Amino acid sequence: MDRPAVQSAAMNPAPSVAPPTDLAGKWTLTSPGAESCVMNFGGPPGAIEGSIAPAGGCPFNFFTSRKWNYVTGGVIIRDHKAEVLAQLAPIGPDRYEGRTSDGQDVTLWRDALTIIPAQ
Repeated sequence: MDRPAVQSAAMNPAPSVAPPTDLAGKWTLTSPGAESCVMNFGGPPGAIEGSIAPAGGCPFNFFTSRKWNYVTGGVIIRDHKAEVLAQLAPIGPDRYEGRTSDGQDVTLWRDALTIIPAQ
């Protein structure tokens, strides 16, 4: 499957826009042949950027993830030094696919949100 081309976000910053869905919450990061991990995205509803708290076992250097921001092309994940770890394009409301800055395929996904009715 073809993956979206990753352009250097540091060299070609895209304008920030509102994501198609709120990104705050629990996401799973996966990569073929590597372990997956949970990443908690922080931010208020409608945010275009926020924090990341990765859980243990993240592949590659994703254990250093600290910030996300949403630009026209999708989600950019940055490390503790503000360097780009990956850029991912939206594939659906709860799924993003792309590549790391080193060219590894990665997928970021979450289960559809479950609405619990008030009691």
